[in-house]
Amino acid sequence: MAGVSDGDAAASDSSTADDAERTNATMRGSKVVVDDVGKVYESDRQRVEALSGVRFTVNDGEFVCLVGPSGCGKTTLFRTIAGLEAPTSGEIRLDGEPVTGPGTDRGMVFQEYGLFPWRTVRENVAFGLEEQGVRGTERTDRIDEMLQLVGLTDFADAYPKELSGGMKQRVGIARALAVDPEILLADEPFGSVDAQTRDMLHQELLRIWSETEKTVLFVTHDVEEAVKLSDRVVVMAADPGRVREVVTVDLDRPRDRTEPAFGEYVDRVRRLIGE
Repeated sequence: MAGVSDGDAAASDSSTADDAERTNATMRGSKVVVDDVGKVYESDRQRVEALSGVRFTVNDGEFVCLVGPSGCGKTTLFRTIAGLEAPTSGEIRLDGEPVTGPGTDRGMVFQEYGLFPWRTVRENVAFGLEEQGVRGTERTDRIDEMLQLVGLTDFADAYPKELSGGMKQRVGIARALAVDPEILLADEPFGSVDAQTRDMLHQELLRIWSETEKTVLFVTHDVEEAVKLSDRVVVMAADPGRVREVVTVDLDRPRDRTEPAFGEYVDRVRRLIGE
C-alpha cells in the first residue's frame, strides 16, 4: 500500500487549515453561531449525552429549519439557543456575543400557545413590551403594527378562548415579534393545528418573514414543512444529538409540493434522517 509523502501530508495539512479558516470566517460573519455545543444531563443513576459537537451557523435574514428523529436533541438545542439552558460544552453566539440566558433579542414561539387566558389579544401582544418598559403611544403603535402584520386587528379585544388554533398561534408570533428581536425561534409551532390551517400559517409566516426580514430558526419533525419553509435544513442524528448534514434548499418560493424537485429534497432529507 502506498504511503503518504511529505508533500501529500503538507498539502493535506494546508487544506485542513484552509477549511478551518473558511469555517471560522463563516462563523464570524453569521447572525447565530452554534459552536461545538454539547449537553449532558447527569444524575446519581445515569448520564445522558443529549448533544455532542453540534456546529452550524444561521445568517442574518435567513430561514433555517432544524429536523431530526425523535430523541436527537432538537428541543434541547432550541432551549440552549434561547438561553433557557446552558450548554455543558461549546458556545452559542448571537451577533458575536455569547448567549448566557434569555433575552429580548430572541423572540420565541412554541407549539403550546402560551397565551394568558385572562388577557385580550391586545394585552397578550403587549406583554413583552410591558416587560421592556415600553409605554404610552409607542407601545400602542407597536401593538397595532403587530396586529396588522398578523391580520388580527379586528380581534384585538377578543380573549384566547374565542380564537381558533391558527389565530392563537398568530397572536404568539405577534407577541414574539413585538419586542423587535434579532431572531425568531419557533419550536414545532404548528404541530397542534390541522393540515389546512398549517398551510395557511406557512403562507402567513413566510409573508411576515419577508416583510420583517427577521432571522428565523424553526424546529420541526415534519420534513415537508422544513423543505417548504427554509433556505437551509439542518438535519440532526441521535444518540447523541449531532448535525448529520446541512441541506441547502435551492427552490424558488412559493414552493409546490407536487413539483418533482420538491419531492427530491424531501426524499434526500428523509434518507438522512433514516425514515
